[in-house]
Amino acid sequence: MEAAATIPNDDRRWRVRVDLALCYRLVAHHGMTDLIYTHISARVPGTQDRFLLNRMGVAFDEMTASDLVEVGTGDPPENSDAAPINLAGFTIHSAIHMARPDVSCALHLHSRATMAVAALKRGLLPLNQISMQFYDRLAYHDYEGIALDLDERRRLIASMGDKNAMILRNHGLLTLGDTIPKAFTRAYYLEKACQIQLDAMATGEELRLPPPEVCEHAARQFDGFYEGDATRLGWAAHRRAIDRANPGYDA
Repeated sequence: MEAAATIPNDDRRWRVRVDLALCYRLVAHHGMTDLIYTHISARVPGTQDRFLLNRMGVAFDEMTASDLVEVGTGDPPENSDAAPINLAGFTIHSAIHMARPDVSCALHLHSRATMAVAALKRGLLPLNQISMQFYDRLAYHDYEGIALDLDERRRLIASMGDKNAMILRNHGLLTLGDTIPKAFTRAYYLEKACQIQLDAMATGEELRLPPPEVCEHAARQFDGFYEGDATRLGWAAHRRAIDRANPGYDA
């Protein structure tokens, strides 16, 4: 495969647009949307202060590479490129891309199970192998209302710290990655971990938590998972699934 450094910048930027549009369709495919609301961003290759965000009004299952809007982290939202964007999305994603140069992609979703766990005082519990990947690696941010206040950006970043997954209390999830596949995979598994927790709680049985050392061991194993081939191979499988079920995102 051609090294990223030798790929013309315009081609690199288009590839990011295609992968981000694919990510939107994957979120829709797995039922994690909130109509036209919530948002996923990706840093524009070769920049530190530009990112791509969804055009307001385009459904996730119809998102294309051309629908994505390029935004500056310091720009007033109305000056992005004359296209409408979600103003709360600008607040959240500009904060991430300004403060975390290691991040290429951020997903903010109002997925059902994650929103339910976000309302629980104890948050996510290490009840199963899937949830253990987030053990001591999950941040929390207290709800302040709809994220329209740009001053919330500094508090959001302080809450996130150096972690790559966060539950926004009474709100939803935020996952990050140095690639689009990693950020999506974290969001997918955070939602699934929350679903499993709610299922277990619904039985009314006493919940069994593994010892902390076992949870930490499992979390370290998952750290390696995100840095290995599994995410890359999984992304290729995701692409094939959407190519079969809902092609056209690369337009």
